[in-house]
Formats: sequence, structure tokens, C-alpha cells
Amino acid sequence: MSAGDCVQVSDRVTTKASGRQLTLAVALLLAGCTSTVDGNPTAAPGGGGPPEPSFRTPRPTTAPPSSPAPSKPPPSSSTKVPAGVVPLPPDENGYVFIETKSGRTRCQISTRQVDCEAQFTNTPLKDGEHANGVSVSSDGTVQWVLGNLGDIPVVTIDYLTYQAQGWRIKADIDGTRFTNDRTGHGMFVSIDNVETF
Repeated sequence: MSAGDCVQVSDRVTTKASGRQLTLAVALLLAGCTSTVDGNPTAAPGGGGPPEPSFRTPRPTTAPPSSPAPSKPPPSSSTKVPAGVVPLPPDENGYVFIETKSGRTRCQISTRQVDCEAQFTNTPLKDGEHANGVSVSSDGTVQWVLGNLGDIPVVTIDYLTYQAQGWRIKADIDGTRFTNDRTGHGMFVSIDNVETF
């Protein structure tokens, strides 16, 4: 049966919809209008694109400035960045993505909140699993979550003080403290301890 026969059978089904003819036409349609091509599928050279990476893309680190130059706050921040504080500019969507020097904690920072992800040692259960993320809003509301920030374009921070989207970030060997400049609320994050204030 050819493709033209399939169309005719289809036409007959729509114009002559009596019980027996409909059943016969549908059977012919299903049996005669299918086609199978034998063989193995192969991609054309260069047609499939690169495979998804299975590792995080390395990102640049942020080192302290070599000379004390006056720094400007990010465009979305109305606060002045004090001397000795390293500004972290946001991306086009208003986010700053960081990773701690140890590489064990990653965070995304916006004007509204800070979200951090790590393999914490002592977290509450969420849906039967230990949470691997914690979020604090500028008003001090904290939330534990299960999730993954994905392959975010992080900047690795050193043990310094940073400013990003209205948050002061103080990183040291014991953990990282995020304080909202406007409200004073925030959180201290380390693998073994999360404290909110």
C-alpha cells in the first residue's frame, strides 16, 4: 500500500463512517501506512554538537586589588563600598555567583536573598532527605531546601571582605558571613554550622 492509498483510506474513513467499513479502513490504515527503515542511526559529522559537560567549568578567582584604587559600587547598589572591600559586580540578571576558597560552598546573591549550596553535615530533613541548600532573605527569613544551583559562573573568593548586591560578604577559614547592608540580617555558613541573624 502506498502513501496515496493511505490518503484514500483516510478519505473513506471520514466520508463513509459506517461500523464495518470504519473498522476495515482503520485496520488497513494501521497495517498499511506504517513504514520501517532497517539499519542503525548515525549522526552526520559535526551535526550532533558537543556533549554536555559532566564537570563544572573552571572560573576565575577574585584576588585582592594590587593597588588601592577607588572602587565604585555595582550599578544596582546604592551603598558606598568602603576601602578594603572588594566589589563583586552582578551579571545582566542581577546575580552574583561565588564559590568559597575551599570549593565546598557555592552561593548565588541577589538584592533580595542569598542562596548557598553545600554538603552540610547537620541539616534538617526535606522530603525525607537532608537539605543541601539554605537561603536567607534580606528580612532574615531562612529556608532550607533540596536542590542544585547548576553550572553557575562562580567567582572563587579568597579570605577577604566583599560587597555584592547590597550584601557584605566576609570570608575566612571558619566560614562565610553574609550581612544585608540595609537590614543587618543575614547568615553565617560553614559545612558544619549555619547560623542566621
